[in-house]
Amino acid sequence: MTWDFAEGNPFSDSSGNFGSMIEWVVKVLHTVDARVPGYVEQADAAELIHLRQPACISTDPPYYDNIGYADLSDLFYIWLRHSIGTVFPDLFATLLVPKAQEMIASPYRFDGDKEAAQEFFEDGLFKTFGNIFKASDPQYPATVYYAFKQAEASDEGLVSTGWETMLDGLVRTGFQITGTWPLRTELSNRMLASGTNALASSVVLACRRRPKDAGMITRRDFIGALQTELPTALRLLQRGNIAPVDLAQASIGPGMAIFSRYAQVVEADGSPMSVRTALALINQALDEFLAEQEGEYDGDTRWALAWFEQNAFDDAPFGDAETLSKAKNTSVGGMVEAGFLHARAGKVRLLRREELDEEWTPAGDRRRTVWEDVQQLIRALDTRGEDAAAGILSQLTGAEAESARDLAYRLYTLCERKGWAQEATAYNGLVVTWPELQRRAHDLAASAPQQDRLL
Repeated sequence: MTWDFAEGNPFSDSSGNFGSMIEWVVKVLHTVDARVPGYVEQADAAELIHLRQPACISTDPPYYDNIGYADLSDLFYIWLRHSIGTVFPDLFATLLVPKAQEMIASPYRFDGDKEAAQEFFEDGLFKTFGNIFKASDPQYPATVYYAFKQAEASDEGLVSTGWETMLDGLVRTGFQITGTWPLRTELSNRMLASGTNALASSVVLACRRRPKDAGMITRRDFIGALQTELPTALRLLQRGNIAPVDLAQASIGPGMAIFSRYAQVVEADGSPMSVRTALALINQALDEFLAEQEGEYDGDTRWALAWFEQNAFDDAPFGDAETLSKAKNTSVGGMVEAGFLHARAGKVRLLRREELDEEWTPAGDRRRTVWEDVQQLIRALDTRGEDAAAGILSQLTGAEAESARDLAYRLYTLCERKGWAQEATAYNGLVVTWPELQRRAHDLAASAPQQDRLL
């Protein structure tokens, strides 16, 4: 967090003005069909919740150690205490915002001890989900909103500490995840997303009480269920045009729905599988799903993808390129002729987007590749805008366009794992813009017959 001043003008017509803030509240009131009077009460979520009756509970838990909410609140609290402290004396009884009980894993509150901070967070989250389990109405699912991108490598694969802690609390409490949806919750023009691959969606987990007679399965059975069920869920996410930056965390939902439906997933040695291991296996299944889509690409694209993973757009020995070309059933000379590869003086490299043929069109390319479709779409989008990119997309068949979008997902994931943030942004941007490109491409296709008649 960087402390700064908000320079909004409340009397303007731009963001942050009084009129817009009132308008948004009015929209909510018009939309929500609430006929029962509500009441608001401040309480510690980790303490026992005393509700007047069982309730449908919806919550957005803290994101591990990402944000110090109480520290940020001090900026506003001191002024609110001066202005309305006498109206709500219970809420403003302290000079500053209370911080000791805040449920985040901040090591600085434990003299720099990360383990103590994590233990505090895990215990609090487990107590909270236990309270939600007791207080929620069994007729309705409890919904949990979560967005956490932090990932770290472990011996078991790629995992996320934030997700692991939150999901472990849910599963240990007795909840079963029965449905998941990615929900667009963030604006692309917010400061955090400016020039970065920041998450744009939260994942909503619908949780119900796991049946008492839920059985057990083995690790092998769990992996088999992932391989059977997860691809269908991932295809739905891609068809819904979820941003590549959100795909990894969105896949956690359907994967954990499989894990949490059982009382226990048993390892080969008889011990219960941890949530950390389950998350690593879900990420592994996601990688396998994206890798399997490579089989649908042409040989040149499969070569370019493998070469890009090893060398990006840098020079590498001709011998390596020639060896890889034999494995992918293509040739270096053919790919140079195709127009996306440079080979000279014993060195080979992929052409950067700005080096590609500006006059290129899908119809005029005698050796079409999905690789070049994607790179030319991004080039057109970056240099000439959405209409130019839509013009290219309008010349692709439905299957060709689908393959191009699939490759953009694959390339984003590859770049993210490699730490190539700027290159990853290009592929994420293409997928995010895809619905608008499709709309414009459809308009172009619809107007083409009329233009032909005029000619």
